[in-house]
Amino acid sequence: MKRKLLYTLSGSLLCSLSALANGPKPPSELKDPVALVLLTVIIGLVLVIAILGNAVVGAMDLYRERMKKEAAKLPAILVLFTLSLAASLPASATSPAPEAAAYYTPLSQSSLYLLVSIVILEIGVIISLLFVLRFLAGIKRKSRHKAAQEADPAKPRISWLEKINKTRTLDATSETEEDMGHDFDGIHELNNPTPPWWKWGFVFSICFGVVYFWRTEISHSAPNQLQELAMAEEKAAIAKAEYLKNAANNIDENNVKMLEDADDLAAGGKIFVASCAPCHGPQGQGVVGPNLTDDYWLHGGKINEVFKTIKYGVPDKGMKAWQEDFSPKQLAQLASFVKSIHGSNPPNPKEPQGAKE
Repeated sequence: MKRKLLYTLSGSLLCSLSALANGPKPPSELKDPVALVLLTVIIGLVLVIAILGNAVVGAMDLYRERMKKEAAKLPAILVLFTLSLAASLPASATSPAPEAAAYYTPLSQSSLYLLVSIVILEIGVIISLLFVLRFLAGIKRKSRHKAAQEADPAKPRISWLEKINKTRTLDATSETEEDMGHDFDGIHELNNPTPPWWKWGFVFSICFGVVYFWRTEISHSAPNQLQELAMAEEKAAIAKAEYLKNAANNIDENNVKMLEDADDLAAGGKIFVASCAPCHGPQGQGVVGPNLTDDYWLHGGKINEVFKTIKYGVPDKGMKAWQEDFSPKQLAQLASFVKSIHGSNPPNPKEPQGAKE
């Protein structure tokens, strides 16, 4: 029986090696990284198969002793072993490999499929050998906890959290042994070490701090926190200016607000003197147009109403629409300037016109 197993294993290994040797192997394809990785995996799996094959042959001696008592199981194991090998060989040799993505490398698709098929074949052989070895040795599944309980029933169960932290649940006897002798208000300090993940995290933070200090303060290859803050503030200022620039062009009579900034009022005053003074006077006292400094308004004195009047004009009274001449921001500055000169009482004001507000 040992010879039959050796012949079977040798045949499967020879098939694998012959398929690898007979496959297309242009010299240029050996330089491809995918080919090198697959060849390395194939060689490693061949070594694993050889080791497992030797272990199976050795397990036959143990199984031979069991056969004396259970002779009926011999045909079953032979059939099982043959079927497992037969199931692994055709599956990898005849079944089409899944269509791979386009590899832009010198490795051809036929060579890639051949190497992948050999890997699948070897994995199938390894699984079969493991299954047979487990059967021959009579290994039964048993959880670690159940095995530990059978070995020492009094030993407490260790949870996965305790395993990660390397902590222990102590009974009264072992707690006395781990007592550090520090007692405060009935609380005893035990010798419970710091978890490994915490210690390694602490070591990593120290290493990170050394590297960070070297880069930011000595080699200056990276910005420190103050420099990062300055760069972030500069970037935010640019983004804010861009936002305000875009937001200024979204002003209309529905969302316009009174501008109180001196620069905005000064800009509105320049526009007023250049474009509005011929009709309303340089100080808004009124010439052809109405007085803009008193309490009377022809078309409303609220900021949105003044903005709307400037934007669309009053064609039937000779006032043009200024929306084509100025941006929404400039119209808001002009309307805010008009509101700011209310009650200034310039000399020679024109008589009131419109309704009082």
